Amino acid sequence: MSAAETVLCRAPETAAGLRLDVFLAEVLSVSRARIQRAIADGEVRVNGQVRRASYRVEPGDDIEADVPAPVTTDLAPEDLPLTIRFEDEAILVLEKPAGQVVHPAAGVTRGTLANALAFHFGQQRPGAEPLRPGIVHRLDRDTSGLMVVAKTDAALEHLAGQFRARTVEKGYLALVHGDVVGTGTIDAPIARDRKHRLKMTVDPGGRPARSHYVVRQRFGPVTLLEVRIETGRTHQIRVHCGHIRHPVVGDPLYGLGRDQQLRHPAQRQAVERLGRQFLHAAHLAFVHPVLAQPMRFVSPLPPDLEGCLRAFAGSEAHLS
Repeated sequence: MSAAETVLCRAPETAAGLRLDVFLAEVLSVSRARIQRAIADGEVRVNGQVRRASYRVEPGDDIEADVPAPVTTDLAPEDLPLTIRFEDEAILVLEKPAGQVVHPAAGVTRGTLANALAFHFGQQRPGAEPLRPGIVHRLDRDTSGLMVVAKTDAALEHLAGQFRARTVEKGYLALVHGDVVGTGTIDAPIARDRKHRLKMTVDPGGRPARSHYVVRQRFGPVTLLEVRIETGRTHQIRVHCGHIRHPVVGDPLYGLGRDQQLRHPAQRQAVERLGRQFLHAAHLAFVHPVLAQPMRFVSPLPPDLEGCLRAFAGSEAHLS
């Protein structure tokens, strides 16, 4: 998913008659072209319905939009560690650790991946205006794994086009509750939960969302899945797994209370120690925006997730 923020607003009297794309571009300080792309992708709803960019806003319209986050011009560079897998003049591929927010948002202005990238790019260009990190997709704070970042405007637009065309391959490893059988596809639209605004939910009127999964290994009451997503909706894998009653282990938002239902004390303790959802962006593939060459990256499970898996494997062996 492109780096975005969800915006909820009610159109004032002064917005009467404005085109939807014009109104949002002014309110969000985002280019009209990017707003139009978000509208075309179904990322903007007016009173719960998808509208065209030419829709004329009416006072009192409730508008919900997942749109590209405004470029932060005063981003504070911070000397934070980065695990870089590849870098050239156009792009950078890295592994984001769990616990780090990708981009500054309400209440979070320091310690983000964007702050770290601003410092890294500044070190490469001493005395020159530092590059702004071109973040074209993001991971949840407590999801680890691979990300690609653009270093030029041209690379940013090229990568964004690949994400819109759904040609970027994004694969995740997820440990989920229950005994999942074989392979499957979850084709279920996602929208923001009307009662709990921090959550997403499967909703027939939501945006299209499709996830494909295959079983990698079973560990008694849990199953390790490889999940590939066609779309990149907010919390998509977590929502979809919860929807099929196999929530991601350690997920405090969509876990359905299943962590507390684990019968073996060692397994419950392993999840408590983990302190986050067991979700890792393990595979990323795209076309280099300048070289036009296919790029593929694989990331192994980080130590905390490996430790959790060993605890499940060990306790199951003890039970047998």
